[in-house]
Amino acid sequence: MPLPRLLLLTLLTLMAFAANSVLCRLALFEERMDPALFTLLRLTSGALVLILLCSARRSTPPRQGDWGGALCLITYAAAFSFAYLTLTAGTGALLLFAAVQLSMLAPPLLRGERLPPRQLGGLLLAMAGLICLLLPGLSAPDPLGAVLMIAAGIAWACYTLRAPRFSDALAANAGHFLRASLPATLLYLLLGHLNATPAAIGYALASGALASGLGYALWYGVLPHLGRTLAASVQLLVPPLAILAGLIWLDESGSWRLLLSSLGILGGIALVIAGRPPQGDKP
Repeated sequence: MPLPRLLLLTLLTLMAFAANSVLCRLALFEERMDPALFTLLRLTSGALVLILLCSARRSTPPRQGDWGGALCLITYAAAFSFAYLTLTAGTGALLLFAAVQLSMLAPPLLRGERLPPRQLGGLLLAMAGLICLLLPGLSAPDPLGAVLMIAAGIAWACYTLRAPRFSDALAANAGHFLRASLPATLLYLLLGHLNATPAAIGYALASGALASGLGYALWYGVLPHLGRTLAASVQLLVPPLAILAGLIWLDESGSWRLLLSSLGILGGIALVIAGRPPQGDKP
């Protein structure tokens, strides 16, 4: 893939990931949309787009994905939506990203592997930044919202770790989104209510169809050309993009706590990524 095209598609993908936080916050906070309804619309519209993309590649879309991945996906999507009832777009994206990246370190640590000094230092720095963000105070995020977003990040990490089981990432995502739409419907029937303006519905559909469906399709298109280490590194741009978008479109205010926490979390994760062994670069 030519470098200019790769850079453009990568930037569009990162903007799509950051847009999920902004669109969810717009729907829930600005338009007072029900989070269960947002989750349902996001997953069903994402499933539709992914199935259409699979159909465009072949006459019969392959049946991939499983219920394990679907349960991880619905846990992530539901916790994400309910967390944004109280979190700002930037704080939510930072908590989500930190939880995902730190959870990805759990399997090797549980197997008894020892981290190299650079990775260990990065992990400690990221944890310090996370603690700084969550400490009680005037600018601390809502505790329940923070717990929900961290749970969303852990669920997304589990979803990501299951990806190597499937030969076709796009088809697997389509299958997972389609399956996850069923428990999302149940969640809406149990906890949700039809409280949505046309703008809120538009935000939810944009989050599902564009930021999630097309965003994931773009990501898995550029991923083989980036390699794992570079792919993990460029994702460091997602929280700053979400913070900037929140400042511009949602009139959210920044704070020194958010700035210092962001530097600690993102800088620590950058050290962890830089300390990965060379074989991790292979796509």
